[in-house]
Amino acid sequence: MRIAAVGDVHLGTDSRGLLRPALRELPALADVLLLAGDLTRHGTPAEAEVVAHEFADVGVPVVAVLGNHDHHSDAEAEVTQMLESSGITVLEGSATTIEINGSTLGIAGTKGFGGGFAGKCASVFGERLMREFAGHTVELAAELDSALAGLDTDITIVMTHYAPISDTLHGEPREIYPFLGSYLLGEPIDTHGADLAVHGHAHAGTERGSTPGGIRVRNVAQPVIGKAFAIYELHENTDAEPAGDSDQDRTTVSS
Repeated sequence: MRIAAVGDVHLGTDSRGLLRPALRELPALADVLLLAGDLTRHGTPAEAEVVAHEFADVGVPVVAVLGNHDHHSDAEAEVTQMLESSGITVLEGSATTIEINGSTLGIAGTKGFGGGFAGKCASVFGERLMREFAGHTVELAAELDSALAGLDTDITIVMTHYAPISDTLHGEPREIYPFLGSYLLGEPIDTHGADLAVHGHAHAGTERGSTPGGIRVRNVAQPVIGKAFAIYELHENTDAEPAGDSDQDRTTVSS
């Protein structure tokens, strides 16, 4: 399967038509397009209308999660409705299954949230605001876990906006890591297995990393990949697998 992915396109009301020339090539290059959040600049319905127009009818299924920018105007329900009315599937603690050339692709997604990484992270303790901050990530990670548990597909991808690992944050100031992601998002990925995880948010990060369990993670923020979208090829291994092999060993990822 060929997976196109991009995040952090930050489209505004003046961005109509910006990506359409590149997207015309999409059906020849990929089987599905993943949008890893921050699709708008300020999360307004007017900006969402531009996003919906930009990514509608591109010739392949489009699946998205929202990002922090898409929540800025507290209109995320309207943003989601606008995107879904144009045929874009929006995930939040949920999953979808797509059939591609006789195989099934499962995508589980959530915006995610911050909190930091093992040994240097926030905890659900102290002032109410701190408990709410840390608790929001706990809640979204649990929803992602449930979404992944419900998938039974040939290939599985996890999509978040916030980073599930720190590897792909290298290049960002370490002081802001707690606001860029959380290890709690990575735990369900290793628990249930996946063939690829993609995220955005970290504009100054790096593209490639992996979870503690060895699952490949790609930061697809547009400032990182430097193009309209990145392409990742997932190849199913047709050889018999020895008993006990992990799920992620079923595929190889190239880009």
